[in-house]
Amino acid sequence: MDLLWFLSALSVFTLQERAGTGAMTLKSVLLRQLRPGGGASACSPAQHSRRRRSWVWNQFFVLEEFTGNDPLYVGKLHSDVDKGDGQVRYVLTGEGAASIFSIDESTGDIHATRRLDREQQAYYTLRAQARNRDTNRLVEPESQFIIKVQDVNDNEPKFLDGPYTARVAERSPVGTSVVTVVATDADDPTYGNSARLMYSILQGQPYFSVEPKTGVVRTALPDLDREVRDSHLLVVQAKDMIGQIGGLSGSTSVTVILTDVNDNPPHFPRRSYQFSVRESELVSTVVAKIRAVDPDEGPNAELDYRILDGDGLGTFSITTDSHTQEGLITLHKNLDFETKSSYMLRVEASNLYVDARFLSSGPFSDVATVRLLVQNVDEPPVFHSSVSWMMVSEAAAVGTEVGSVLARDPDATNSPIRYSIDRQSNLERYFHIDSGTGVITTAQPLDRETVAVHNITVVATERLDPSLTGKAVVLISVTDVNDNPPSLAIDYDTFVCENSEPGQIVQTLSAVDRDEPEEGQHFLFSLSEAGQNLSFTLRDNKDNTASILTRPGGFLQRDQLLHLLPVVISDSSRPPLSSTNTLSITVCTCDAAGEPRSCRQGAPLLLLVSLQSAVTAAVLTCILTLLGVVVVTAAIRRRRRDPLTVVAERCVQENIVCYDDEGGGEEDTEAFDMLALRHLNTTGQSHQTQARTLTSTSEPTSEGNWLFLPFIRERLQQADLDSAAPPFDSLQTYAFEGSGSSAASLSSLNSLDSFNSQECQQNYDLLKEWGPRFRKLADLYGHREGGGWLWTVRTSTS
Repeated sequence: MDLLWFLSALSVFTLQERAGTGAMTLKSVLLRQLRPGGGASACSPAQHSRRRRSWVWNQFFVLEEFTGNDPLYVGKLHSDVDKGDGQVRYVLTGEGAASIFSIDESTGDIHATRRLDREQQAYYTLRAQARNRDTNRLVEPESQFIIKVQDVNDNEPKFLDGPYTARVAERSPVGTSVVTVVATDADDPTYGNSARLMYSILQGQPYFSVEPKTGVVRTALPDLDREVRDSHLLVVQAKDMIGQIGGLSGSTSVTVILTDVNDNPPHFPRRSYQFSVRESELVSTVVAKIRAVDPDEGPNAELDYRILDGDGLGTFSITTDSHTQEGLITLHKNLDFETKSSYMLRVEASNLYVDARFLSSGPFSDVATVRLLVQNVDEPPVFHSSVSWMMVSEAAAVGTEVGSVLARDPDATNSPIRYSIDRQSNLERYFHIDSGTGVITTAQPLDRETVAVHNITVVATERLDPSLTGKAVVLISVTDVNDNPPSLAIDYDTFVCENSEPGQIVQTLSAVDRDEPEEGQHFLFSLSEAGQNLSFTLRDNKDNTASILTRPGGFLQRDQLLHLLPVVISDSSRPPLSSTNTLSITVCTCDAAGEPRSCRQGAPLLLLVSLQSAVTAAVLTCILTLLGVVVVTAAIRRRRRDPLTVVAERCVQENIVCYDDEGGGEEDTEAFDMLALRHLNTTGQSHQTQARTLTSTSEPTSEGNWLFLPFIRERLQQADLDSAAPPFDSLQTYAFEGSGSSAASLSSLNSLDSFNSQECQQNYDLLKEWGPRFRKLADLYGHREGGGWLWTVRTSTS
């Protein structure tokens, strides 16, 4: 059986351009079935043909930014199945279907209903269907096609990185690249000239230029000078359509900053300078400042100053201030107006860093002359030496001359000098100085062992101007004399064992001497002849030490517990001095190694010496503690025995009440308070009651005074006999005035005014009966027959 190959009929859509609109029509074409070999089938078409339709798509084109009032025709969909009888319905789906693009179901015409923007979306992908209107079945397979938006020049170039800032060195050669500016155009670069840009410079000529195609900005002049103009503002334009008329353009600014190069030498604004300097200026003081001008900046303007020559080359020096680039002229030596009154310097200023490219224009340095005038100053006295050394023996008598100092007035006036010693440096007044000659003498005996070197300050004062003073230090070294005997170096705690062998060294002694002979110390040791000891002997080791050795015979604690050995130590001076030192040696029982095991039998004697201070302190502490306990206990017991007082009685303590306002008497309760006479015991209450009855009497009588006598006596007796009462004093003043008082008038003033009145006469004989406390009152008032009675009672209450 022959194998027949049948190819399905394909509906090929061909594009046909409509006149005037550029729209496309999509049709289907029938392909004959072919054999596999490529020839036509031998069978007849009626019997063996099978048609298979398919859509073949292509692009539709539509211009962007269409501004017409009617929808824009895009193209037409058509299938050969469509016989024009309305049975085929065309359907459009995909991007923008129905919202942007619409299709006529019957004719297949496609329109754009909105204005399109290629920069937002360059093409749209859609799908086309041809369906039977009655059955809604596909009469053609679904096919996909693209509607591409064609570009128009509707976007101007933009500099997305602008504005620009660039730097270029001054004096750069022509054509030096400064910066590259880049503009972008949103139009389609593959279609027409809408995105083809051309650069040009609108502002900045003739100093700079720009390459039209690349946008590279370059220098256009060779002598750009930063010192004349340090920055330039350029305006660069980019235009599409290759710069043709009708193209769109955009611009940006470029700020070009010229960086500095060392193309300017320094120079002094003046050829000479003059300064004044006081002769009293201290060394290392800046006495003048000069500055050379350099229009460059940064390291290119850093300067170096130096003195070339002049008569002040050794007296002054110059350095550079790193911050201000000034030349600081510093005093190197002390000035003296009387010796030299002016100096001349020749100073050079030069750049630290030089650019070899500009050396041909000349040296990068400048020279100026500086004159320094020395001003005369009234200077204080000056000593020949600021520090002087003198020596004096410690055995020198008071008034011995130690040495002398000399000062002079450096000024031409040559004022006389008066000398003195600074009180703070001579507190003990060991030395005295002659105010006119400067001779220093001893004022007190000296002791080298107390102060070996005296540091005193001598002051020289001008007599014509005491405010001008100069000072010098005088060091007086006190030389030694042999005035101190040697002694043992330490307090030795020496013991000897009972079983010690003869010739055994029990202690090695050394000595000290406060003196310091020039040849050194040489001590001689020996035993005192008056205290020769048969148990020990001394051996001088000839090296400023001595050894104590035992003699035959042995030692027993029960025979002698403590041996006292007098040792004589002499020095080697002329004449020699010596001292006798007692060495205590305790006898102890020792072990086989010679270590002390028990010294108890001799301990009481040692304890009496070593523990005496500790025991005394302990005993005193105990005694003080017991005394404190006793005092506290006694105070507590006394406080318990004291009678309790109520609050009302304590209110009277330390209370001073004076009734001297000449009021209305006892009826005037505001001026006189009888409650101050109260007493808490029974007797006191009865007297208080009696005292209150005085207010009922209208006329004062002398017989009424007896009411107060028991009260006052009782209070006096309590105050005199109560030794445990605290020292609280109460001063009560009773001045009964007015007609309403039962007592007689106590006012001495009233008594004088009414001396002849019988109503005011008082009898002061009672004062003599009250004892020594009222003797003074009795003497004052006893000779009068009348007069006021100022009754003051001072009592002590508990």
